[in-house]
Amino acid sequence: MKSSRLLTTKDGVRYLLPFILITSCFALWGFANDITNPMVKSFSKIFRMSVTQGSLVQVAFYGGYFCMALPAALFIKRFSYKSGILMGLGLYAAGALMFLPAARLGSYWPFLAAYFILTCGLSFLETSANPFILSMGDPETATRRLNLAQSFNPIGSLCGMWVAMNYIQARMSPLSTAERALLDDASFEALKASDLAVVVRPYAAIGLVLAVVFVLVLLLRIPVRQPVFEGSRRFLPTLRRLLANRSYREGVVAQFFYIAAQITCWTFIIQYGTSVFTAEGMAEQAAEILSQRLNILAMILFCSSRFLCTWLLKFFRPERMLAAFAAGALVLSLLVVCLGGRPGLYALVGVSACMSLMFPTIYGLALKDVGPDAEIGSAGLIMAILGGSVVPPLQAMIIDGGHVALSFLVPACCFAIVLWYGLRCFRPVE
Repeated sequence: MKSSRLLTTKDGVRYLLPFILITSCFALWGFANDITNPMVKSFSKIFRMSVTQGSLVQVAFYGGYFCMALPAALFIKRFSYKSGILMGLGLYAAGALMFLPAARLGSYWPFLAAYFILTCGLSFLETSANPFILSMGDPETATRRLNLAQSFNPIGSLCGMWVAMNYIQARMSPLSTAERALLDDASFEALKASDLAVVVRPYAAIGLVLAVVFVLVLLLRIPVRQPVFEGSRRFLPTLRRLLANRSYREGVVAQFFYIAAQITCWTFIIQYGTSVFTAEGMAEQAAEILSQRLNILAMILFCSSRFLCTWLLKFFRPERMLAAFAAGALVLSLLVVCLGGRPGLYALVGVSACMSLMFPTIYGLALKDVGPDAEIGSAGLIMAILGGSVVPPLQAMIIDGGHVALSFLVPACCFAIVLWYGLRCFRPVE
């Protein structure tokens, strides 16, 4: 399929420049997602907390997605995609800059509030950008076009991981969690203040970058709305139509469990890798950094696989590829549980290659036949990101119980549900 068909509507409207700028937003929210995953471990050390308490970072982060998705959709329906993107960039920047006063307060809860505000912005961005990308051209190429745009999301994720490893984890105090527990109150407070200053700097920097992108989007002339997505503004009839659509309804469920699996795999690879390497005699900080390097390798696999999948979608139906990749992720997750140690860790890295096409493909399949209900339908799929808030604490409790490898039964169950959805999509919708 030619690129012109990907980015040109049947009436000749061209979307190349808007596509490039909006696709940059995919990288920006990828950065936020993957600078955040290692923070579960970092905040657990900084505030001397359990893994379960540290995982509240993910509760606040993905809770913001859930709470703001529907208001974002209604806002976009009332105004425009561009307005939604600007609102998202503004809230994202505000949340990132809130890290500065949070560090001065020296308490865990202001950071959770900052994450929540930040991800309210991400919810606006995703609710706006995903259906907008789907609308930029021939509907037959919509899923492939979204996969192409989503391919730049892991590039932002890689940047987030690299910054987390080199500008946060490597610059924090090397004292282990156990060593910090032995410090007196004055020494602990001084160490905490030093580590929080390290954490804040990258977030302040991304806040400034977002201000620049905000201005660029503001100045760019972006089509307000693609006619294919115009429709009734009445909410309840729209909701009834969406709930009556089997593919959409089940797609929301599949997206919930896919996001849960993705976040658990990428968050707890740090805990798993650290437990493996410290058991071999490595210092805790060195083990964390090595685990983050493996996490970056997983993201490189994810990114490469997503570009490959975008090409393969020229030849294979999306639902067939979704089912095949979900089956691969399920098998690899079970190998993590069964093998343990380094072999299990390498299997966990391999899971990322299988996850690569899942989010945009589920998204595209679920919205395929919703027509004028796309904005509200998009909100439901973004609200499904709540899976990244609800499920990680469940896995964290298993890890706190001393069963790190066994805890990966949680994402295995999630991938089984994604496999179920892929197979269901083979059947025509009644």
